Amino acid sequence: GNRNHIGMGWKPTVSRNVPFVVVTFSSRELVKEKILEWKMLRSCSENNVEKKTNGKEKPEGDVVRLSTLENLAIGITSALIAGVVTQPIDVVKTRIMTQAASNAVPYKNAIDCAFTILRTEGWRKLYSGFAQRSIYMCGLWGITFSLEPVLSSYLEDKNGE
Repeated sequence: GNRNHIGMGWKPTVSRNVPFVVVTFSSRELVKEKILEWKMLRSCSENNVEKKTNGKEKPEGDVVRLSTLENLAIGITSALIAGVVTQPIDVVKTRIMTQAASNAVPYKNAIDCAFTILRTEGWRKLYSGFAQRSIYMCGLWGITFSLEPVLSSYLEDKNGE
């Protein structure tokens, strides 16, 4: 009966979600670091130009920060990278979870499912639904990463009172 199929998709779901989150946060840190380095270099070169032109210097304590828009872009970029890495796993997860409702011969496991898709439908089928999933994930992670610094700063200010 249906009882045997209830938990069929948990392994592929975890196998997709864990790498997705790891890749999202790892790529976030990498992209964030590169943007901050670029902003720091730009700030230093502008500071040197200012020194030569008008003698005014920026204080040493200036910290380069990311804007809300930059954090939004980082979230979108990170979600896209993670989506490219994990979309084949998502397709396999969906196939395994929906096979109980179909008349198709069931897959033995996730590996069998992936190789069957490759053999019978081609590698591009492993990326079906990527655009739709990207819209959702890019929005979700873009908003999350753009609001996180704002909310953290607000909470730190509240705790300091």
